[in-house]
Amino acid sequence: MLVFTRHARAKMGFYKLSESRVRHVLHAPKRIEEGVAPRTVAMMYPAKSHEIWIMFQEKPGERVIISAWRYPGVTKPRSQVTLRMARQAYREFLDGHEDQIKLNKTK
Repeated sequence: MLVFTRHARAKMGFYKLSESRVRHVLHAPKRIEEGVAPRTVAMMYPAKSHEIWIMFQEKPGERVIISAWRYPGVTKPRSQVTLRMARQAYREFLDGHEDQIKLNKTK
């Protein structure tokens, strides 16, 4: 089952991406990378002069589309060094905001 977050729906509206276009990227990606956020996957499909990206998370029995966007131009595949640096920066960000994250989960 495919589930879209409110954030993903908002981004799809902003970038004028249909649900079928997002599904196409999901089922026929030209590049797959590990997402910056923990336990996420990013997929890309080239389109004319830009790229369409989606980020999703696998959960039991469903795939949750977290975000979708158009990138103007062409990106280079990430190196392992860049990926490690991005993950470390994200962890440091989360560590600095632990109190806020716990508050949001209890609401």
